[in-house]
Amino acid sequence: MSAPEIVVVDYHKGNLLSVARSMSAVGAGIEVSDDPDVIAKADGIILPGVGSFEDATSYLRESGQADAIVRSVRAGTPFLGICLGLQVIFARGHEHSDSSAWGNGWIPGLGLLPGSVTKLESDRLKVPHVGWDQIHFTEHGRQCPLFVDVSEGANVYFTHSYALGDDVPEGTVCAYTHYTRSFPSAVWKGNIFGVQFHPEKSSGTGKQILSNFLRVVRG
Repeated sequence: MSAPEIVVVDYHKGNLLSVARSMSAVGAGIEVSDDPDVIAKADGIILPGVGSFEDATSYLRESGQADAIVRSVRAGTPFLGICLGLQVIFARGHEHSDSSAWGNGWIPGLGLLPGSVTKLESDRLKVPHVGWDQIHFTEHGRQCPLFVDVSEGANVYFTHSYALGDDVPEGTVCAYTHYTRSFPSAVWKGNIFGVQFHPEKSSGTGKQILSNFLRVVRG
């Protein structure tokens, strides 16, 4: 059996089929799988998801998916994290389940990139941050292959209560979004790409971003 072109990782955290359908619509060969062996053989990996940082990282580790993702990414496989799938690749997060053994401490992420995930806080704006908002590119972001033919200030769709913190290295940040604070809404380092928003829900802009990721996978 040939290796799948792109695997959408099924770690039981939602919105998998919409991502898979959107990638299929731009011409990608897609497989949705929770099998670490299938993930490890993919030409490209997408980690989507919604939910708790703690629940997600616990499942990824217990299932063996975390090891498969980390090994593949470190070997050079293109990777795209979406929303929670972006957050869990960082060093640590602060989103606990109600019965957390971590208390108020930090939960370790997969550690592919340095930095923290913290809650959006505001007395004036509603949290969670849900709806359309703008991405504003850094100089690094203007060079990023994920954003070829994507306009500065493009509107994309968000739904989240937590976001990357100010300890994320500036040299990895592609774009910022301003809501309760200025948070990194897209990152890129080598073969690692991540977006806080949902390209599969972001109309033509999202389609362009997913097409660009497919182009990266195909080299």
